[in-house]
Amino acid sequence: MTKIWGYWATLGWAFLAFAAGQLGALVAVVVWRAGALSALLETPYDGRFVTLSVLVSTPITIAVLALAVWFARARLAEYLALSWAPTHYVITAIVWLVGLIAVSDASLYFSGRPLVTPFQEQSYATAAAEGWLPLMLAAAILVAPASEELLFRGFLFRGWARSDRMAWPAIVLISLLWAALHVQYDWTGILQIFVIGLFLGWTRWRSQSTLLTFVLHALFNLEGTFETALQMRFLP
Repeated sequence: MTKIWGYWATLGWAFLAFAAGQLGALVAVVVWRAGALSALLETPYDGRFVTLSVLVSTPITIAVLALAVWFARARLAEYLALSWAPTHYVITAIVWLVGLIAVSDASLYFSGRPLVTPFQEQSYATAAAEGWLPLMLAAAILVAPASEELLFRGFLFRGWARSDRMAWPAIVLISLLWAALHVQYDWTGILQIFVIGLFLGWTRWRSQSTLLTFVLHALFNLEGTFETALQMRFLP
């Protein structure tokens, strides 16, 4: 039987993985921009900074999670639910995702709030101006979702959702933690992230597949990137 880390040990390993990744990204950015730290403070969402941070932090975070699983003497694919879901779960989840995005965008539009945040605008514009746009798109659409899904819907969910009775408390708590880390958005953006987190957590629980939540997360980021590109190119 696979050993599963306890609640507090799971939180400790997750914090270590996240902190190690962020520290590695910070060191990389400071070394890279050592002569222009003041400019970095003026444009914290510079596309190159965001891209480099994601590309450096992700492998470090995943490596620490893999180490935790290895210490538990478990199989990585089994512990993190790296298996594909049945087709009906995939179709249902994608339909739900489209519906959630539509409702969210409609709510923002009719409330007079912008669909594209300053973070998205600044990172996209600076990345495009500096020739980093393709790399930034790959980081935003593929790399960042991989790291976040393995950490939140993979590792944390495995340690906290230890029974069906604990599934929803774990989903809510994990979604709160995930949303709280997205400090680059205002409260409406954080609320949207929280709702999407609930959906991803529910999908992870029902499908038993972190690969599916990764695909959904990547599609969600792809849609946001598409909206940003339309905003920047055609609606200045």
